[in-house]
Amino acid sequence: MRNLFKPLKCGALTLPNRILMAPLTRCRTEKEHIPTPLMAEYYAQRASAGLLIAEATMVMAKNSAFWMEPGIYSESQVNGWQLTTEAVHRAGGRIFLQLWHGGRACHPLLNNGITPVGPSSIAITDDTVRTPEGKKPYVVPRELGDEELTGIVVGFGEAAKRAKAAGFDGVEVHGANGYLLDQFLRDGSNKRTGHYGGPIENRARLLLEVLAEVCSVWGSDRVGLRISPLNSFNSMIDSDPVALASWLATRLNDFGLAYLHLMRSDFFGQQQGDVVTPVRDLYQGVLIANMGYTAEEAEAAIASGQIDAVAFGTAFLANPDLPARINAGAPLNAPNSATFYTPGPVGYTDYPFWEND
Repeated sequence: MRNLFKPLKCGALTLPNRILMAPLTRCRTEKEHIPTPLMAEYYAQRASAGLLIAEATMVMAKNSAFWMEPGIYSESQVNGWQLTTEAVHRAGGRIFLQLWHGGRACHPLLNNGITPVGPSSIAITDDTVRTPEGKKPYVVPRELGDEELTGIVVGFGEAAKRAKAAGFDGVEVHGANGYLLDQFLRDGSNKRTGHYGGPIENRARLLLEVLAEVCSVWGSDRVGLRISPLNSFNSMIDSDPVALASWLATRLNDFGLAYLHLMRSDFFGQQQGDVVTPVRDLYQGVLIANMGYTAEEAEAAIASGQIDAVAFGTAFLANPDLPARINAGAPLNAPNSATFYTPGPVGYTDYPFWEND
């Protein structure tokens, strides 16, 4: 596994290994979406990752899609996140915050009755959303006007400033998994016309504007982007995901980002294709891959030059010392999906560390 443990220059940072922790929504905040000391403990436990990418975090108020997910739009949330960044840094780690707007994946019951927004008035139909009243179907979103999009771009920028104040080492813009920026990107959810609809360059306009705004706050070498061209989660589809991924890979070279974080497949297996190869061929920066990698496959992919690092999700959730276990060939704890989103330490901070006897 020597390639997994080679340092990696990743924008402004040099990562000590290429075993990254993917952003994982865990719903452990207090009221008002304020991060907690328990969250600080959770991330600090996993500080041996080359880079921790913290969970999807609301950039603007009243855009909740998970009920108890964190925000970064208030001073109380900044103060809460400081507990995490300080704990991670004391443990020798590095941590980015994922900036996120849920778009049509939000729900009125989570947002004081406010109707969610999206690129077009098309609802998510393949799932339900957790609310204080139990699981509910998604609602039809209100189509955003072009004149409203500047406010969303500014909202990402303000969130980026607060992430800096909270002590993060950088930020990842969430352009994946059927949330607002991804909803604009893919033609299955974006049916609008005008400057933000139609051809790829128009559908990508909001994402690129957000990236430019966030880079103006942080510098592009401390900004990453996550995309999921194939993933059908949240009723997402695109008529040509390989073309979309290829266009983005080429256009993103203009930004000089710290990294591009590519989800390589579909949670549900509905959409097939190879997006890794064209992105690797076209993108000139650091490429992080995610979804279903074993340590052995990750090692081989890095050794071949196909990717530069792998972000592990549930394996890191259940194994706070994942790099040490991989290095030693030690067995892994199995993740318990029943506790992924439940409150408290069970299934969160109580996964055992490996004891090398």
